[in-house]
Amino acid sequence: MAATGNDEQTLLPDIEEEAEGMEREMESEDEEEEEGMGVEHSEEEDEEDTSEDERENEAEIQRLEEQLSINAFDYNCHVDLIKLLRQEGKLHRLRKARQKMSELFPLTEEIWLDWLKDEIRITEDESDREKVYELFERAIKDYVCPEIWLEYVQYSIGGMGAQGGIERVRSIFERALTAVGLHMTKGASLWEAYREFEIVILSTVQPPPGSVPSQEQQELLSAQLERIHTLFRRQLAVPLMDMESTHAEYSDWADDGVPDTVTHQYRRALQQMEKGKPYEEALLVSEPPKLAEYQSYIDFEMKEGDPARVQIIFERALAENCLVPDLWIKYTTYLDRQLKIKDLVLSCHERAVRNCPWTMGLWKSYLLALERHGADHQTVTDVFEKALNAGFIQATDYVEIWQSYLDYLRRRVDFSKEWSRELDELRAAFARSLEYLKQDVEERFSESGDLSCTLMQIWARIEALHCKNMQKARELWDSIMTKGNAKYANMWLEYYNLERSYGDATHCRKALHRAVQCTSDYPEHVCDVLLNFERVEGSLEDWDAAVQKTETKLNRVCEQRARVAEKEALHARQEEEKAEQRRKVKADKKAQKKGQKANRTGDKRKAEDDYEEEWGEEAELPSKRHRGEDDFDSTVTEELMETESGLFGRRAPPARKNEPPGFRKNQQGAPEPQRQPHDMPKEQRKDENCVFVSNLTFNMENPEGKLRTLFQGCGTIQQVRPVFTAKGTFRGYCYVQFEDRLAVPEALKMDRQEVDGRPMYVSPCVDKNKNPDFKVFKYKTSMEKHKIFISGLPYSATKETLEDLCKEHGTIRAIRIVTNRSGKSKGLAYVEFEDEAQASQAVLKMDGSMLENFTLSVAISNPPGRRMKDEAAPSRFLGAAMPRQLQGARGKGRTQISLLPRSLYRQSTPDAKAENGTISAPHATVTDGETSLDTQTKSLSNEDFARMLLKK
Repeated sequence: MAATGNDEQTLLPDIEEEAEGMEREMESEDEEEEEGMGVEHSEEEDEEDTSEDERENEAEIQRLEEQLSINAFDYNCHVDLIKLLRQEGKLHRLRKARQKMSELFPLTEEIWLDWLKDEIRITEDESDREKVYELFERAIKDYVCPEIWLEYVQYSIGGMGAQGGIERVRSIFERALTAVGLHMTKGASLWEAYREFEIVILSTVQPPPGSVPSQEQQELLSAQLERIHTLFRRQLAVPLMDMESTHAEYSDWADDGVPDTVTHQYRRALQQMEKGKPYEEALLVSEPPKLAEYQSYIDFEMKEGDPARVQIIFERALAENCLVPDLWIKYTTYLDRQLKIKDLVLSCHERAVRNCPWTMGLWKSYLLALERHGADHQTVTDVFEKALNAGFIQATDYVEIWQSYLDYLRRRVDFSKEWSRELDELRAAFARSLEYLKQDVEERFSESGDLSCTLMQIWARIEALHCKNMQKARELWDSIMTKGNAKYANMWLEYYNLERSYGDATHCRKALHRAVQCTSDYPEHVCDVLLNFERVEGSLEDWDAAVQKTETKLNRVCEQRARVAEKEALHARQEEEKAEQRRKVKADKKAQKKGQKANRTGDKRKAEDDYEEEWGEEAELPSKRHRGEDDFDSTVTEELMETESGLFGRRAPPARKNEPPGFRKNQQGAPEPQRQPHDMPKEQRKDENCVFVSNLTFNMENPEGKLRTLFQGCGTIQQVRPVFTAKGTFRGYCYVQFEDRLAVPEALKMDRQEVDGRPMYVSPCVDKNKNPDFKVFKYKTSMEKHKIFISGLPYSATKETLEDLCKEHGTIRAIRIVTNRSGKSKGLAYVEFEDEAQASQAVLKMDGSMLENFTLSVAISNPPGRRMKDEAAPSRFLGAAMPRQLQGARGKGRTQISLLPRSLYRQSTPDAKAENGTISAPHATVTDGETSLDTQTKSLSNEDFARMLLKK
């Protein structure tokens, strides 16, 4: 900005003429562009084309508006509608569309600048200028953007001719410096604009050359000079890029030179700038959204401890990562604990929930911040109602947000009064929360999210403790027990403790008697509590009644366990008999088959038959490597490996003693079968330098040479040891040993690379005798909110097909199609997005859609656990001897089937003693591909069962 006059009146026309000239230039460019598009057409053709385009655009506009009427939270639809309306020049509808979008979402810098420029272009009188000012005030609240602030101050300069205009411009400049003046790369532009503005003002108060200034003019001149000096000093105290040029400019501008205090502040700011320069350079060279770089920068500034600089770097990071909930949580937590400035804290919380409305934790923090800073009750209630409509992705999120709101309402109640309006409001809110979870949440998620009735327990405790209303508390607990909780001992004990604290002995005894009658998980513990209670509180009659009730209950439990044990033992014997019969049939068939083959000479057996005969019907890899079949991408694939001792330490197949006549003769003309290569001594084998390769095709020619070629890029190979059958047929797996252990990680990166049309499996070579618990977990077992699971895909679907299908919903990080061991698709896939919002949007849009006449099922990735080591769920009765197999969230996987015959399970005795109130139930564990049973009880013999039946 250059000085073009000697006062404000001469400055304003120049600014207005410049703005009008820019508008005329833009209008002429638009006209030229419109004329240039139709040079080769006649006027009639132009009119026809224009009308046709207008009809098409109008139809598209109506379609977008109808879609938004159905789903107002479709962000992309809002953007497309605004773009089309702006193209058509429909100002009234454009303004309305922008207004609706701004109410639902924070707008980006580009959308705000387009909106502001459009409004500025049509501004005519002063009243319209005030509307533009209001629009600027809304724009600066969404994100901290230096470009919007610069546009704001430049627009305000155009109105400085009005009364108080100059002071208004200065006020906006000061706010801009507070907001973005510390921006290390873009803050200098605002400082320079502010300084240039004051220099222009200085030119208006200077007297003409040769004239003697009056005292008033001298005071004005001195004050303006001091403003400019102050701006220079303030800017030099802030660490900004290119500070040296500002310091040189001040040295030239100041007649008396730069003061020592200013130089000292400048040097300190320069040192601070040098510390932050590496982080700024990392941001410049990295690709958006630069989250990792911003995280490092934030950690650096938080260690430095300057709150203003911490705030500006958070704002810069959020401008490019506005959909990252963890970043908002970190920022709001910092403001809540460190700055504690009401307007700043509440503004940040409001922006956080507008950007990430699906994150319950942000709404919860917002409610606490409102209460902490004394917001009125209506404001807190309005925020809570918005949270209920935010669309959380888990049922438990609604339980937590209700609990936070109910905690707030409870803290408002003065329980010293017998009645208050706040207490009635609290009770009404509890009742509404239960109804909301039962209807709205259960309808959406098929569960209320509050299986243990936490909200009702809190309500009952408030009624008992604060309101002294045990009758209401008992009614609530009756309702809790009718919701499927009566079989759990811990629920009854919770109710008993409530009665013990605030009720009476009669209701305590009644609760314990009901607990003994209904509990099915830990009956012994409940019986002990009842007996201990009667020891302290009861009479002899009460004691006798308690003993009789507990003995009846425990006898019934023992009978149930005995019946289950007997049934399982009978079933196990039947299974054993069937297995023995199958073994006999199999042995007979094998003997018959061998006899037939002995009579046929020169007949070459297939590799599969040879493999079956010598190593069993279902041959296992000597390494015990269990790949499963990659049933689901995010299902945990437990891969258990061991060294070659598992192969060469195993009993080899017996040599053939009786060869049929002519066997040697027929073999003379045949080529020599491939034999096991010469192995290096065991002491030279190094497991840490070795990898195990499997799932290779059996008919691979020269496997040693081919694998050496495949792995030669990983490092120097010491030996490749393929494994063959006794007939010389390749078994499909081998060991590759390197000279340097650093080559092993590079070799592991080749896992699942396709070789001869099959995925090659590469695993570490680990001695399971030394490391029995070693496992390789390839995939996560927890919910991955940024990843979606797609089922029902056509088997012909490729990664390119899925990318085209999903890219419109967000940025795709990775795509993985689930295949079987042969490399063929199983119709399942996982798509990883950049954040949770994009994944949620993809689920909403893609679930139930069609692809090549296949209906797709899409959900957030929530893989089931594989080989779950938790105790098995109890079967029909408590303490059943045969534990049930736990299943994952998507049903029972193929590798979850128990391979242990029931006859090998040890049966628990009917009179097993409970330890700490629990029955020691046997449970099966899976190790090394085999199932073992850990139990502390002795198995029952037939004589034991006979004695039990005689007792009856």
